[in-house]
Amino acid sequence: MAIKLTKESIDLGIVAADPDGCLTFYRDVLGLEDLGQTEMPGGTMHRLGCGGSIVKIISLRKPPADNAAPGGLRGATGYRYWTLSVADLEQVVADCEAAGRRIPVAPTELRPGVRIAMVEDPDGNWVELLSEA
Repeated sequence: MAIKLTKESIDLGIVAADPDGCLTFYRDVLGLEDLGQTEMPGGTMHRLGCGGSIVKIISLRKPPADNAAPGGLRGATGYRYWTLSVADLEQVVADCEAAGRRIPVAPTELRPGVRIAMVEDPDGNWVELLSEA
């Protein structure tokens, strides 16, 4: 039995160790649309529009005891990165570099007509930037 989706996109929640840094990165550097913030049990959720999806930056009043393992694909198992499809890969990477973000994977051709780069957010989470010709 398949699930019946009511929305054709996903929402992503990021429990941030550096919520201000993450909000600045995703909103101001990548340009995701600020949809406002909501108080929630234990903290605050900032919602950012990304096409039909929503990226939720969560700031907890009592931070969790553990942090996710850094290192992208080879750092640990589990969710390791997510992908944004962009029109101008080189410019987005340049903007990220100018904002002081680490670029673990420089723009490279993954397969004919598909280029990717990986950028690290302030918490060490990886975001894949993908451009298709």
